[in-house]
Amino acid sequence: MIEFLNTNIPDPVAFSVFGMEIMWYGILIGFAILVSGTIFCRRAPKRGIAPERTLDALLISLPAGIIGARIYYVAFNWEAYSGDFLRIVNLRLGGLAIHGGLIAAFLAAFVFCRVKRLKPLDLFDLAAPCIALAQSIGRWGNYFNSEAHGGPTALPWGIPVGGQMVHPTFLYESIWCFILFLILIIIDNRRAFEGQVFLLYGTLYSLERFFVESLRTDSLMLGAFKQARVLSAAVFFICLACMVFLWRRRVLYETRYRRTA
Repeated sequence: MIEFLNTNIPDPVAFSVFGMEIMWYGILIGFAILVSGTIFCRRAPKRGIAPERTLDALLISLPAGIIGARIYYVAFNWEAYSGDFLRIVNLRLGGLAIHGGLIAAFLAAFVFCRVKRLKPLDLFDLAAPCIALAQSIGRWGNYFNSEAHGGPTALPWGIPVGGQMVHPTFLYESIWCFILFLILIIIDNRRAFEGQVFLLYGTLYSLERFFVESLRTDSLMLGAFKQARVLSAAVFFICLACMVFLWRRRVLYETRYRRTA
């Protein structure tokens, strides 16, 4: 695979239909949604949730996630989009930010759970491994678009972009997210408390993104700082603190239960 990556310049277009170009990015995103969504629905009974409920959640969260990802990206590139509404809504031009998508999707899922009287943390725990898998697959879309890469490198797995070899940061994140998917599936099978899988996802993904983002050359900025690094650091510590709190509460509950048993 290393030889393929560092000797081939990818074509972002997979094929054309009646003159319309079908991009690899869209195909991979669709495939990621199909695979991860299937796993999400099939694992629903494990949390006492009907599969049709998870499908409803997907149908609400996915559009919300796409809209959120676009709004987030445009907000941090406002000078490039200001005054051009058609360019803002034209997703074929590219420009989706994963953090915006995750925030909007989880908010939509939370509202859905409140309306349907489901436990949000149960649904979030169920979704977390599937999101990691979707990210692992979807990141390959960045490869075909020659985007979301790092700076120059002499490492053997560098990829050619703009006449130089650069860090394949998409690959780093793809591998990390696939490993994260496996870890979260294992943890979900022996979950100690509600929200554990979701919070672990937030912690471990943020840890990876914080360091990989330092290599990227196309980061969205928040003043003088890369916004993804700022947000990743904040999410890491918040999720870690919540995990510690919920774990200690569980241990305290079990201790009291043993004393009264």
